[in-house]
Amino acid sequence: MTLLPPHAPARQGRLPGLGAALAAALLLAACAPARTPGAPAAPPAPAAAPPGALPETAAVRTGQSLVQARRHIAVTGHPLATDAALQVLRAGGAAIDAAVAAQMVLTLVEPQSSGIGGGAFLLHWDGRALQAWDGRETAPAAADERLLLGADGKPLPFARAAVGGLAVGVPGVVRMLEQAHRRHGRLPWATLFEPAIRASEQGFAVSPRLHAQLARDAAIARDPLARAHFFGADGQPHPAGHRLRNPALAEILRRIARDGSRALHEGPVAADLVARVRGHAGNPGRLSLQDLAGYAPRQREPICTAWLDAYRVCGFPPPSSGHLATMQMLGMLGHLPQPQPALDAQRVPAADWLHAYTEAARLAYADRAQFVADPDHVRAPGGRWTSLLEPDYLRQRAALVGPSSMGRASPGRPGGEPLAWALPPDSVETGTSHLGIVDAQGASVSMTTSIEAVFGARLMSDGGTGLPGGYLLNNQLTDFSALAADATGRPVANRVQPGKRPRSSMSPTMVFDARDGRLLANLGSPLGQAIPHIVAKGLLGSLHWGLDPLQVVSLPNFASFNGPTVLEAGRFPPATRQTLVQRGHEVAESDLTSGLQLIRRTAGGWSAASDPRREGLAAGD
Repeated sequence: MTLLPPHAPARQGRLPGLGAALAAALLLAACAPARTPGAPAAPPAPAAAPPGALPETAAVRTGQSLVQARRHIAVTGHPLATDAALQVLRAGGAAIDAAVAAQMVLTLVEPQSSGIGGGAFLLHWDGRALQAWDGRETAPAAADERLLLGADGKPLPFARAAVGGLAVGVPGVVRMLEQAHRRHGRLPWATLFEPAIRASEQGFAVSPRLHAQLARDAAIARDPLARAHFFGADGQPHPAGHRLRNPALAEILRRIARDGSRALHEGPVAADLVARVRGHAGNPGRLSLQDLAGYAPRQREPICTAWLDAYRVCGFPPPSSGHLATMQMLGMLGHLPQPQPALDAQRVPAADWLHAYTEAARLAYADRAQFVADPDHVRAPGGRWTSLLEPDYLRQRAALVGPSSMGRASPGRPGGEPLAWALPPDSVETGTSHLGIVDAQGASVSMTTSIEAVFGARLMSDGGTGLPGGYLLNNQLTDFSALAADATGRPVANRVQPGKRPRSSMSPTMVFDARDGRLLANLGSPLGQAIPHIVAKGLLGSLHWGLDPLQVVSLPNFASFNGPTVLEAGRFPPATRQTLVQRGHEVAESDLTSGLQLIRRTAGGWSAASDPRREGLAAGD
């Protein structure tokens, strides 16, 4: 727990319960039509996916607006989840209450990205202290270093490893939310499930993005429960606007509302989950009832980093690589000559600035691959993760940036220690959703939540209810390195081990005023290993370039993962690409379908915006 200077009143006591009028208001989100002001319009034809990935496909360009609020504000990946969070806040709920309600609705309406079958990282600010809640999935006790290898000893192709039971980790989001709610919630736990239960029973309108992703993913239709739920009798995915009901999920959520996380981790719901993982016909996994019953969230120490003198940027520690990578990139930029202007006449990042940024990114991602893994299994370089962020170390790394691209960077030696770990092969990360909330008392939640790939393991569980529908299981174990060691026998830090949490890029972030400790910003995004870049863009645009949240989330995306310089397709002028190529960059274009959610403090309260590339919505009072 990180203590910051207090500025907000203490959390209020728990309310005894909702009256009938408030309970009715709380349920409006579930009954509302899917088309909400500012909600998504029909998508354009899907663009091609980046090579080598099971993509976060089917970007939709939505008409977003800048939302202003004085009391409380919420932004999530789907209008119905935002509505549920807002109704909880209007009923006197805390930020964590709203986050629980939103996550349960996301399980229903954005099943391709997150849900009760996955995990999450959550930052919680109560006005005085910042906490990091780790609900990341864990490897089963029966997992070993050969889990993701074929009979020939070579890594399984991603699609082969991810689809089925093999890569399903122990889900953690429900148990993590339960513990955080016990500490910080104001409304009763069961009340928070009512919007999702009601929407599951009455149905919701299939969104354009969900329909497009179903149409592009052949694997999801091979699971019998998923096929019966998402597809019609003609074998085609339900069209946008189709009212999709999920009785099985309603019953599972009703049990969790009544009995807590135990209803998911023990009993018939757990038994069905394990049976589907271990009994998968083509790709069985190793999850057990004991793994589920024994899952425990972790409360970790957030990492807070000074930036631009005026700010403290706080994020998640390992097993997340997000904050470390983002702040390494921004820290190295601070030691490099600043190309001017950063934004060109078209208000997109200029070529000279992109050169400096993506060179810093290569260095940061080399360190990420080398060092970052589950801190319960891997020692930090120099004994502390902040060794990767020390000014002298970042100055040394920045000195490696020259006028031409280095192509591929090597890891450094933070903490001055010899390299103990091997470099893993490149990996694929996709999927995920993000939400941000500030309540009327000034408490805040920033949570990134995931089942990993789009539709996770393409494996659905109905909780043993026998009812139509259910929830999707994660494939988070593919976030481990498939290879456990290099040719010399040096182990890979992020290799598979029993009970271990795979490295993640999820990066829920909060920014505080360095002088008085006030919360200034709340942000985060999906997009797998590109998340640190999207968060960096959010910080730069909002706090360095002086843009409002809508302008920030609308900026084009850019990245390097210690390989090609990746530009969002169709968003940069040809001259930018040409200049980068002249400076030695291999330039690739990709959809880079981010989902940046950004909340900023204003003189009168808060402003927020949701990324126009997806279907999210910001709302407040």
